[in-house]
Amino acid sequence: MLTTQKKSELRAVLFRHLDGIVTAPVAYTLHKKGVLDYLLEKGKVSLKEITTKFSANEGYLNVGLRVLASQGFLIQSIDNIADEVSYAINDRSKVAFAHFHLYEDVFRLMQFSEKFHPRKFEVEPFEMLSTCFKNYKNNFGITLSNDEQIRAIQQQILTHIEGQLVGPTIVMLGMSGMFHKYFMETSFRPEEFHKNPECFKEILDFLTYLGWFKEKNGKYQFTETGLFYAKRAAAYGVTVSYIPMFRKMEDLLFGNASILRNIGEHEEELHVDREMNVWGSGGAHAEYFKVVDEIIIELFNRPINEQPKGILDMGCGNGAFIEHIFNVIERQTSRGKILDDYPLFLIGVDYNEAALKVTRANLIKADIWAKVIWGDIGKPDVLANTLLEDYEIDLKELLNVRTFLDHNRIWEKPKHRTPKRVSKSTGAFAHRGERISNNEVEDNLLEHLKKWSVYVEKFGLLNIELHTISPKLTAKNLGKTAATAYDATHGFSDQYIVEIEVLHKIAAEAGLYSSQDFFTKFPNSELATVSVNLLKGKN
Repeated sequence: MLTTQKKSELRAVLFRHLDGIVTAPVAYTLHKKGVLDYLLEKGKVSLKEITTKFSANEGYLNVGLRVLASQGFLIQSIDNIADEVSYAINDRSKVAFAHFHLYEDVFRLMQFSEKFHPRKFEVEPFEMLSTCFKNYKNNFGITLSNDEQIRAIQQQILTHIEGQLVGPTIVMLGMSGMFHKYFMETSFRPEEFHKNPECFKEILDFLTYLGWFKEKNGKYQFTETGLFYAKRAAAYGVTVSYIPMFRKMEDLLFGNASILRNIGEHEEELHVDREMNVWGSGGAHAEYFKVVDEIIIELFNRPINEQPKGILDMGCGNGAFIEHIFNVIERQTSRGKILDDYPLFLIGVDYNEAALKVTRANLIKADIWAKVIWGDIGKPDVLANTLLEDYEIDLKELLNVRTFLDHNRIWEKPKHRTPKRVSKSTGAFAHRGERISNNEVEDNLLEHLKKWSVYVEKFGLLNIELHTISPKLTAKNLGKTAATAYDATHGFSDQYIVEIEVLHKIAAEAGLYSSQDFFTKFPNSELATVSVNLLKGKN
C-alpha cells in the first residue's frame, strides 16, 4: 500500500504532467518564433512591444507568456491602473529557453494525431509516439547537469514531456475500458485488450519503465503506482480534452485567432473534445458535490416557509446533477417526506439543444418530473418570463444552482464602466485573440451578476466556480496545483476565471454575498482554485 508521502509525490507528478500538456505547445511555439530570444536580449519587455514586434494576437500572447510565468520561467508585471502588462526574464529563463527545443517531438505528435481517430491507437501516430518513448528514455540526448538549479529545470521540462506522452494515453485507456476491474486486479496479455498487440505492448513497456506496471513472461500487472494513476485517469481528462486547441497554437498566437471558432449553429465544437471533457469533469467534480449535498440538506431541512419551491440547474448537461439533487432531497431531508403536499419544482436549463434531449431522456428514465427548457445564462430576464408565462413558476422562488459555468459566459463588452476601477486580478483574458483588460473583465462580471441578483437574492445562487491564482504563487508551488493547466485551457478558449477574492468583491458590488456558513474552497489554502458559494442578498 502506498504511504501518504508516496501518494503526495505521485500527485505532484500528476500536476506537473498537466503543466506539461499545456506548456509544451506554448513554449515551443514562442521559442520557434524567436519571442524568447527577444526577451533574453531585452530583459524586460511590455506586452504591447512584443505584440507589435512579432505581429502577435495580444490577448493569447498574454495568456501564453503568463503560462511560462506560472512555470517559473518568466516574471509577470501587471499594472491594472495603467492597464499595462510586461514580462521579464529571471535566473531560470536562459537555461529553460535553451531546452525548449526538446518539446518539438511531442508538439509535432500532437499536431500529427489530429488526422486520426481520437479514441484509438492507430499505427501512424503510434510510430511517432514510439520514437518519443525511445527519446524520452534517453533524456532526448541531454546530459543532466550536476548544477542543482539547471538539473531541476531539465527535469521539469522532461516531466512536461512525460505528461504529453502519458496524459493522452491514460485518457484513451480510461475511456476505452482499460481500467476495468478485470485489468486492474489481474495480470493480462496485450492481445486481451488491443487488436494491435505489438503496438500496445510498446505502450505497456513504456508505462512499465515509468513504474506503472510490472511485466513477467509477457503478462502485465498494475503496480500500486499504476493503480494510483489509473484511478485518477479522469484528472487528466479535462486538460487533454483541449488538445485540439493546443494543436493550433501557432494560429492562436500569431495567425488567425478565430480559426477554431468558425463553425455553424449546432456544429460540433472544434477547440475541445466535449465528450472527453464531460468524462473528465464527471470524475473530477465528485469532491465538490459532497459540499453541495451538505448545503442542499441544510436548506431543505428548514421550516417549509423558509425553503425554495424548487431548484433550477443552469447548464444541466445530461441531467445527472438534477437527478442527484432530487435523490438527496427525497432521501435525506424533511422536504423529501412531504413532497406530495409540497412538490419540488425541478428545472433543467441548457443552451445546447442536444444536452436538453439527453436530460429529458435521462430524467424520464429516472422517473423524475422536471421541466427541461432552453436558456441563456446571459439572459435571465428571458428565462424568468418563460418560466412565469409557460409554467407559472417564479424564478425568484427557486434555488439557482450551477457548476463551473459563469466563467464560460459569452463575452459582452460592458455597457457601463466603473470609474477608477482597479482590478486586483492577475489573470490574462482574451476574446478571439484580442486582450481584454482586467478592469473590463470585472465590469463584465458585475453586469452579469447584476442581471441575476434580483432573481437569486432571496434563496441564493449555489455556485461551484473555478479560479485563477497569481503566476508568482503558482511558480512557488509547482506540483501542488493545476493552476497552469486551468489558466491555459480557459485563457485560450475565451473563458474568464478570476481569483476567489475578486469574485467575492464583484458579487458584493452586485448586492450578493457569499454565506460564510457554506463557503468552501479547494484546496483550503492560498492555492485554492475551486470555490463553493451560496451567493445571496443581505437579509
